[in-house]
Amino acid sequence: MDNGASSYCRFISGDESGIVELIELYRDGLILYINSFTKNIVEAEDIVEDVFLKLMMRKPHYNGRASFKTWLYIIAGNVAKDYLRKKSRQGKVCLEDVSEILEDETELENMYLKEEQKIQLHHSIRKLDSEHQQILWLIYFESMSISEAASVVRKSVHATGNLVYKARKALKIQLESDGFVYEKI
Repeated sequence: MDNGASSYCRFISGDESGIVELIELYRDGLILYINSFTKNIVEAEDIVEDVFLKLMMRKPHYNGRASFKTWLYIIAGNVAKDYLRKKSRQGKVCLEDVSEILEDETELENMYLKEEQKIQLHHSIRKLDSEHQQILWLIYFESMSISEAASVVRKSVHATGNLVYKARKALKIQLESDGFVYEKI
């Protein structure tokens, strides 16, 4: 078992420390991944809490066909999509204090992406469309293989490879327009 699967199995068996390990291991990465769906860091944090609550309350079965990380990201993506569907049906827009959201987002980015170039890269990625943001996040920041990312985004490996190529190309253009100096992406 890898990528948290053993911690999850321990939690299912009654060891509460297993879920704590999963939260510590995946919380920040999931927040930034879900932020690519919601474009709101506060909502992303709430959705990630819902993901972990779902794991704790429903204890879904992990069958081991995909890596645990991939399985968890699929669940998180589904919870985010459900949230956005419900939000669009309600027609309500939650307006938060913009400066507070930007402070929280900047603080989280600085913790997670320590080097200045990575922060600039992250901002450039956020200017891309949502699908490109998601695939680049999974491949580069979560270190998933194309086949693992294909499982998360529910596309074939070939289609995912094409999406990665297009996302890299779009990112290169965005980075150049932002004045980013790089050697190779």
